[in-house]
Amino acid sequence: MADFHAPAPDYRLDGYKAATEQTEDDFFSVTLSDDMLVPLAEHHSADGRDTYLLLYDRTAIWDIPGTAEYVTLHITRDTTQRTFDFAHGRHPVIPLAQNWLIRQGCPAESAELSKNHGPRPADALTARLEDMLRANPDDRYTVLDHSTDNPCSFDFGIEVSTLVHDSHPDSAQAPYRLFLEETTKDFRSYTVREGAFLTAEAADSWVRERSAPLPMAPAPNGMVGLRAEAARARSTVKAGGLAVPPAAVAPSQPAAGPARVRRSAP
Repeated sequence: MADFHAPAPDYRLDGYKAATEQTEDDFFSVTLSDDMLVPLAEHHSADGRDTYLLLYDRTAIWDIPGTAEYVTLHITRDTTQRTFDFAHGRHPVIPLAQNWLIRQGCPAESAELSKNHGPRPADALTARLEDMLRANPDDRYTVLDHSTDNPCSFDFGIEVSTLVHDSHPDSAQAPYRLFLEETTKDFRSYTVREGAFLTAEAADSWVRERSAPLPMAPAPNGMVGLRAEAARARSTVKAGGLAVPPAAVAPSQPAAGPARVRRSAP
């Protein structure tokens, strides 16, 4: 469950003002419900100019269905003028959020999660696929769509589907890849699987219909055994297709019952 006693995000903006009115308005919009933002990772540069935050947004479950649950912030400060600006993103899974922070300049080790008591990767294949998304070597993956299904109940697991275009030459025959993350209903472990599709429409149809097992992506060298094992497992049937959530954090009113934070460790 979410830690309702989690510390507030540490923006470190005392004595600073927004660089422009637009920055002020945007920052207010993104942090309006910051009492519902749970810090998972943070880094503050030694010179005081940069802050990087990875946050879990507990209001996402009351937003548009499918809304991604992870928010990243990169705050930049002019220490002479005492002003700040910022960039932010919203992400369906932690590895993509970490990738965003690293590309903004956050040291890779500082993008690692500070807590270590969430569900664990169920197998080596899950860990390898997360590493690939986190690194995104040569910008091979372009995120096209994603959807988060968090029923906020211990009677059901949590599922996140992320559709990407894979530009690697080895993926040319099926360049649309669907990364499917499924967390068990007991919240102990999760798996990530990679499906391969000829078109984005085919991937979306699979998400909606689930009439066949996920068509597993071909195994790279050394991964044949892991792929074969994964292929024997069918994905949980869920309704609904992919939906792109809004870029900014929308203010929401809490509903009855606590939200479950999907993960506090990669």
